[in-house]
This record gives sequence, structure tokens and C-alpha cells, in this order.
Amino acid sequence: MLAAALSLSSSRIFSRTIVKSTTTTSSFFPRSAPRLAIRSMADSAAAAASAPFTKVRIQREDTAFDAYVVGKDNAPGIVVLQEWWGVDFEIKNHALKISQMDPGFKALIPDLYRGKVGLDVAEAQHLMDGLDWAGAVKDIRASANWLKANGSKKVDCVVAFYGVPSPELADPTKAKAPVQAHFGELDNFVGFSDVTAAKALEEKLKASGVPHEVHIYPGNGHAFMNTSPDGIKRRKSMGLEDDNEAAAELAWSRFKSWMSRYLHQ
Repeated sequence: MLAAALSLSSSRIFSRTIVKSTTTTSSFFPRSAPRLAIRSMADSAAAAASAPFTKVRIQREDTAFDAYVVGKDNAPGIVVLQEWWGVDFEIKNHALKISQMDPGFKALIPDLYRGKVGLDVAEAQHLMDGLDWAGAVKDIRASANWLKANGSKKVDCVVAFYGVPSPELADPTKAKAPVQAHFGELDNFVGFSDVTAAKALEEKLKASGVPHEVHIYPGNGHAFMNTSPDGIKRRKSMGLEDDNEAAAELAWSRFKSWMSRYLHQ
């Protein structure tokens, strides 16, 4: 659904989308979207797989899950949350980009789908519908704790892309960490990531008292951060026609500034 890059405190999760998101929603993209051609996606997946990720196993309670780490060992840690597709080429592109930002971050992607990846809309929706959301929140918290136990002294702020948490998972009025959020003006997922939802989130963050920023990008729709050639092709196949690399770069610039402000001090 979105590309959600989050940095979380070990005690509290905030955001939406696990997807990119940590919030529940019945459908991130239209169910009528056509099935996707997979060849170019496979090429991108191969490229992502060749990136310098380390696969680690994280234990929590009576279960364990895989995660993928990239970046400097002792750099501030950022938990990068998958889109509804799972841990695919685009979310790895995002994590790699984050790890290469100055002055350096360590990015970790928890595999919330336990190795499964949606190759088309129907598969992705099925995987998200079957996600144990409460368990996913625990996975994310365990991921933040793993980073803190493995060289990253700070994991204490949040950046969320196009989405708000469901009230069952998180209450923004009780946020404990600084939050920055990004939304597309043309996003039409009402109540989840449209402009009305963005403004409602801003009001709740004001009530929380934490430092916060909510940015709305004119002319952009959902998942506008997916700017790789295959990411753009996939978005267009789903009726998301906007293609604004300048907006994505502005969002990345704001992301970097936010993370540097709270994680590198």
C-alpha cells in the first residue's frame, strides 16, 4: 500500500500502515485492478536481492520471524515497514536508500508476511486480510528492540507515509515519539489516507503534544514514493497515474531532516 518507513520507540508503535502501514483497512487499492505482468517485477526483485542486506532471525515470545538489515552497524536504527505487497523489491529500494543517507542509518525490514509476497492485487489483498495485526505490532516492537540491542542507540521517532492507524492498534492522541507524516492530495482512500484523514491525524497529534509535521503533496495520489521504473509501472496498472519524482524527493528530504534531528543528536 504505501511505503512506510518508520522509526519506533521500543515501547510504542504508531502508524499506519504496515504497510507502510500499520493500520487496518479493508482495501488499499481497488479490487478491480488488473493482474500485473510479473517479468519486470522479477528483474527488480533480483536487483534488490543483490543489495547488501543481511538476513537476521528475531525472537519474540514464542515465535520468531525473519528481517532484513542494511547499513552501518552502530548507526541509528530505522524500522522500515513493508507495503501490502510484502518484503518486495520496492520496500528494499526504500531501505537501501535510507541506509545510504548521510550521516548514516541502519534500516531493518521485518517480514510481517513470513516470507510471502503478493505478486498481484488479489494476492496482496489476501495476505493483508490474513495478517495478524496485533502480532505485527509485536513484530515491529521486537524489531526496534533488536536494533537497540545490536548497535543502534536511538530508535525514537516516526515517519509515516500515506495512512493513519486504526483505533484498535494506536491512538495518535497518545503518541509518545515525534511524528512526521506524508499524504498525497489526490489519495482517495477515504478515512485512511485521503486529505480529510491527514487533517484529522494532524489534529490528534496536536492533542498529543509531541513534535509533529503533516505534509500534503499537491497532485499526488497514494503510494507516490514508489518511483522506480517498475514501481511506477505497477502504480499505473492500478490506475495511479501521477508520476512526480520531485514530490518524492521533497518527501525524502523531509524524512532525512526529521530522522537526523531526532536520531543523530
